[in-house]
Parts: sequence; C-alpha cells; structure tokens
Amino acid sequence: MSFAPFDWIDAEARHRAAAGLVRTLRPRDAEPKLLDLASNDYLGLTRHPEATAAAADAARRWGAGATGSRLVTGSTALHAELERELAAFCGFEAALVLSSGYAANLAALTALSGRGSLIVSDAGNHASIVDGCRLSRAETAVVPHADPDAVAKALGAQDGRALAVTDSIFSVDGDAAPLPALAGVCRSANAALLVDDAHGLGVLGDGGRGALAAAGLAGGDGIVATLTLSKSLGSQGGAVLGPARVIDHLVNTARTFIFDTGLAPAAVGGALGALGVLRREPERAARAREVATALYTRLTAAGLEAVRPDAAVVSVRAPSADAAVRWAADCRTAGMAVGCFRPPSVPDGISRLRLTARADLAEEQITTAVATIAATAPRQADVGVS
Repeated sequence: MSFAPFDWIDAEARHRAAAGLVRTLRPRDAEPKLLDLASNDYLGLTRHPEATAAAADAARRWGAGATGSRLVTGSTALHAELERELAAFCGFEAALVLSSGYAANLAALTALSGRGSLIVSDAGNHASIVDGCRLSRAETAVVPHADPDAVAKALGAQDGRALAVTDSIFSVDGDAAPLPALAGVCRSANAALLVDDAHGLGVLGDGGRGALAAAGLAGGDGIVATLTLSKSLGSQGGAVLGPARVIDHLVNTARTFIFDTGLAPAAVGGALGALGVLRREPERAARAREVATALYTRLTAAGLEAVRPDAAVVSVRAPSADAAVRWAADCRTAGMAVGCFRPPSVPDGISRLRLTARADLAEEQITTAVATIAATAPRQADVGVS
C-alpha cells in the first residue's frame, strides 16, 4: 500500500488551475528591464544612492544579520535611532521596529486585545490584519467597508476592552479610510483605534508623514499606527507607533517581537537613509499623488474602469481572473510590470490590475504606461465572471 499523504495537493492544484488562480514566482533581474508599476517603491528610494549606501554601511558595521531576537542580541543602536526618527517624523511618542509590516500588525493586534476583548475590523483590511485578529483570541466583528456607523454599532455591544482596526489606504483599490469619523466613534466608545498606515506613509500628510498626520490624529490618545519600511522607505521591516506605554507593553508581550530575530542592520540603515532623503525632499510625497491622479485621469479617459486614488494605488478593473492574468502578461511582454490581483486577494471577487504610482516616474513614462495598458486591455468579448 503506497504512502501518499500529499495527494490532496494535486486536487487543490487542479482546482486553482481551473479557476485561473495559479500563482508563480518570477525572479527579476538586478537591473530593471521593465517599466515598473507593480512594486510599492512609491518614492523611488529603493535604489537611491543614499539609501543603498546607508544599507551597505550598516551591514559593514553591524554585520549581515541581527544575530538574535531584539531582547537577546538583535537590538542595536541603529534600531533605536530608527525608532526615534520614525516616531518624531510621524508624530508619535514612541515606536518599535519589527522584521516586517506583517509582524507589526500581528504584534499590535495580539498584544492589545485577547480573550474577552473585541476587535472590530473593516472587511477590506489586509491579510495581516485578518490573521492578527484570528491569532488574538478576541471576539472579532468584521464590518462593512469604510462604514463608521457599523463600527459604532459593533462597539456599542461591547462592555469591556475594545479595538477598531483599519487600513489607512486600502491596498487593493487605493481608497482611504474615514479616519476622523472612526476616531470619533472609538473615542465615544472608549475604544482604541489601530491604523495600518503602510500605504499612507511617504505619500499622505505634510511631507509624507502619513494618513494619521494628515487627519490630525497622529499621537492622539487611543491611537496606534503600524507601518512598513518596505514601501515608501524602500527597505524592509515594519514598525508600531503609539504611546510609550503601548510600545513598552508590546516589548513585553508581542510574540512576533519577542520570539523573532531582529530586523537585519542593512534594512534598518536603508530605511534611515531613505527617511533622510524624504525629510530633505518632502515634495516626493506630492509627486507620487500627482502621478496617481494622472494615471487615473488618462486611463478613465481611455475608456477603462479605474478607481479614483486617494494615495498612490490605482486599481483598474478586469473582466475576469483569466483576463486579468492575460492582461498583466501582455503588459509584461510590452515592457511594463503591473500588479495582478485576483481572488482570494480581492475580497469582493473582482479581479484587477493594480498600478503603483511612483514619484520618480517621468511624464513620458506615464504616457507609455497608459498607452500600454489601453492597448493590451481585454476585448469586450472577454467579459465574464471575475
């Protein structure tokens, strides 16, 4: 009798293929060969000489890795410097750097909730928030997208500790959460508000200080932010920002901080270098928004269905998952990389091309991008179920 404990995987693979949902890894070359509208390098800082030099210098000084968890050997003076700089830049009392934005959301959600508490989560939140809610052991109420009234209703049913959580800018369509209204609802219910500002940092607010700064909420009582260093700051890692007592609590209780190896020094140095560039060149934030608006305006003028961007993400609807995959592949053949979002990455089941506007895109590159997307768009005959 044969032993085949993974035969079920073959059936799963067939189902994915039939649904047009197969995903593959595609290693890229060190030197860019495609016009990039797929990465999250919103400010064009990943290859900035100051960011790369700072990353290299950090690796030479501190080593290739952090060597352990930050509570053992993995915390350096460089980590502490980045935390001070992030907190000051974004307007918070303190910050804690973790190995990824994903780990930051898991840390905040699990450490600030728990059994007997309530988390109210927007239906459009990122997968890291969804997973954090699951791991928290708190009761979780998933409410309709960007609906403060639904949040208020859910919080009103809770007597004890409660937390509302939302993306600031939703990663699929690039629309903004109603942060002032959500903050008001949470204040009335004596609940905390946790905001994932991964797509707001570097793009929104004065000089790119983020969505909470733009809303006048940064550093407010009951407000905690998470962010990533891998988008606007062009590096890798994540952080939680908030009151000092919240950060101290995470240091002592957040499992994805306590039991994870610290962020590599090169990534810390690269983020510090990029933050220095953003401080000196705050106009990069406005330029990223200008590029996003230009892409949206020209794509809709070309007859495509795009979502008006609130930051630097531009979503263009595709008629089906298969059509989205072919569309993205045709764009690649034409010399341009775009994101392709299909179920389960899109909770509404509508497949999309996802474009990221970059502050360093020149006018001719924007023109080329729009022309390429329009020329490769699926024909009406391709319209089907998304």
